[in-house]
Amino acid sequence: MSLSAPDAQEILKANFAPWVLDLGLRVESVAGNRAVLRLPLTDRLVRVGGMICGQALMSAADAAMVIALAGAFGGFKPVNTVSQNVSFMRPISGMDALVEARIIRLGKTLAFGEILLRADGEERPAVHATTTYAILAG
Repeated sequence: MSLSAPDAQEILKANFAPWVLDLGLRVESVAGNRAVLRLPLTDRLVRVGGMICGQALMSAADAAMVIALAGAFGGFKPVNTVSQNVSFMRPISGMDALVEARIIRLGKTLAFGEILLRADGEERPAVHATTTYAILAG
């Protein structure tokens, strides 16, 4: 069962903490083992030099992987972040961030993923993250 972007947006709205929703994340697409979210540039997320802060980027990466997993499950299933390793390679300044999550392995109790974040319109990644999740419900 596939998950539409509007359905995934509702999953985001219904299952994430209010401060995560304050990021303004928008689901662009969900297909197969992937999801793409947009983190809009806002004054609340920038720091010195107009860069989107790392905390917002890490939260967006985590949320995008949960949506990718929901797409693979055909709907929301509770998962818990076990680990997230993030490398910041260049800043994202002056534009939205696109957050591309891909499931690498989906097991019965654990899921592994990779997330690339890019400035909108750029091909080169700015942030690379790997994640592991515990799948809490069968």
